[in-house]
Amino acid sequence: MSKEILYVVDAVSNEKNLDPEDIFEAVEIAIATASRKRYGMEKDFRVDIDRETGNYDTFRRWEIMDDEDPNFESPERHILKSYADNRNLGLEVGEFLEEQVESIEFGRITAQIAKQVIMQKVRQAERQKMAEAFRDSVGKIVLGTVKRVDRRGIVLDLGENSEAIIPREMMIPREIARVGDRMRGILHEINEEGRGGPKMIVSRIDEEFLVELVKLEVPEIGQELIDIMGAARDPGSRSKIAVRANVPNLDPVGACVGMRGSRIQTVTNELNNERVDIIPWDEDIARFVINAMQPAEVLSIVIDEDKKSMDIGVDEEMLAQAIGKGGQNVRLASKLTGWTLNVMSEEAAENKSRSEQNILISLFAEKLDVDEEVASILVEEGFTSLDEVAYVPTDEFLKIEEFDEEIIEELRSRARNALLALAITGEGGKPAQDLLEMKGMNNALAQLLASHGICTMEDLAEQSTDELVELEGIDEELAATLIMTAREPWFAEADAEESASNA
Repeated sequence: MSKEILYVVDAVSNEKNLDPEDIFEAVEIAIATASRKRYGMEKDFRVDIDRETGNYDTFRRWEIMDDEDPNFESPERHILKSYADNRNLGLEVGEFLEEQVESIEFGRITAQIAKQVIMQKVRQAERQKMAEAFRDSVGKIVLGTVKRVDRRGIVLDLGENSEAIIPREMMIPREIARVGDRMRGILHEINEEGRGGPKMIVSRIDEEFLVELVKLEVPEIGQELIDIMGAARDPGSRSKIAVRANVPNLDPVGACVGMRGSRIQTVTNELNNERVDIIPWDEDIARFVINAMQPAEVLSIVIDEDKKSMDIGVDEEMLAQAIGKGGQNVRLASKLTGWTLNVMSEEAAENKSRSEQNILISLFAEKLDVDEEVASILVEEGFTSLDEVAYVPTDEFLKIEEFDEEIIEELRSRARNALLALAITGEGGKPAQDLLEMKGMNNALAQLLASHGICTMEDLAEQSTDELVELEGIDEELAATLIMTAREPWFAEADAEESASNA
């Protein structure tokens, strides 16, 4: 039967275009599986086939385990190290004690029993070879034909016996695929784990897929005349992509859109009619945000660099458009720019800004013992904390026309004394990061709270509404909202404990 093994290896290797060694290993596993069926499934066997003659030997084997190893399962498969040492074979833990047994015949019945094992090994080898061929294509667009559509997703035939899958969660929502359709996607990853060998995973929802499609349609990008600076997607609905020109007098938006929208229309068609907005990138973050908020017209912007957020004021009639359906427009703009964007009517934005300024004015007036006029000048010049007043370089201070050196030194001295007094009383005067990042918080409000010893979310959570309204600029509604937000971690912890006790 040795010639029959060589014939099987040669036939399968040629048919599947695989390394004969892979087929030999598959046959060895198959014969070992058939041996277990004859001698007992609880036993372990190894088969060694001579690659030249096709003759093979079968060995029953036991894995050597430490005497104290709790994973010792069965004497049919394992042997303790102490027993192995009694045979003076010099074997170590993890190695195998082997005894040759009579080999079963590789006949028709054995071949039928082994067929599934062989084919599984063959499929694994095919997938491994396929994965190696596409290894350098990860992150690039692949084109295939829809082979089948099932509950897992879409299976693409990439040609040359190569397949990839688009999982359901990586398909464009509401997209219909039919067998035989040509479809593109970006090779997201090659999954080495799982049964059956490596699997190629293709995505149609990644931002990178949008970027690569635009590159295909806009030759100026390949010529490095235009750069893509970022992209944000709501797959199947809307996308934004930021571009900039590297040469003067070149309109990057017009180049990407094409004559009568021909270039961007091709991209849109590939993305199941997903609307794609081309946004001009700008190194000035405020201008970039204004561009990203299109088609809404931005009337005002207040920037908080510490929290990397912006309050954006728009006309009341444009508010719904600026936010977008389900918050889509502002969400995409925020993702594209990397900033948290808070969209509101211009009136609301002005009221919020005015409220923050009033809080800071009250803080400076109280802690520096100055009148509202001086405190207002400090706020208008961008000072947001006592630390800044105390330690901003004198040269920066001298740029304020209303202040001379004598006034500046007096203000700096009072600010340092105020900080020292806060430190002595244990109030510290500096807001903690969790307080600064709390929902509904702004820098002016955090500074005010910290100046009265409320430096963390925990401190704020322990306050009462009556205590907070005593502070200038905080009304009863705001106080209640802040306290409830600060107490949210308490409620979450209580819910977790209740769930654990119920479990």
